[in-house]
Amino acid sequence: MSIRALADRHHVHRRTVRQALESAIPPQRKVPERIAPRLEAFKTAVDEMLRSDLDAPKKQRHTARRILARLVDEHGAVDLSYSTVRDYVAKRRRQILAEAGKPLELGYVPQTHPPGAEAEVDFHDLWVILGGVETKTTLFTMRLSYSARAAHRAF
Repeated sequence: MSIRALADRHHVHRRTVRQALESAIPPQRKVPERIAPRLEAFKTAVDEMLRSDLDAPKKQRHTARRILARLVDEHGAVDLSYSTVRDYVAKRRRQILAEAGKPLELGYVPQTHPPGAEAEVDFHDLWVILGGVETKTTLFTMRLSYSARAAHRAF
């Protein structure tokens, strides 16, 4: 079948057909660099905040929302949007960590649990009132790993 016939059949350009015939892996897409002119004046302040977070405990680091609030309070940046600051902070945080030689946050290994194969079980002491008398019972708790469904029984 000719390239022109394939292009007509699949409603794509002939250049796209040629690229597909050359390689099964599509070419890397060019993502344009987004320009944020309103943020330009505040980038140094944001970078300073992110650099100060390098030595801060995890719970005390700046979030994008907190950085935006500080920019509004300290620098009068009332025309900035949250999404602009969020995107810049996400990109710069990785770059600043790399510049400092610190490892990026580690990923996680997803866990898979076959249905009915695993469950987590625990026992607790529980005080209940039975017939007007406070009685100590044992609570059995089971959580299925696949469905996260829980079952509880008091004995």
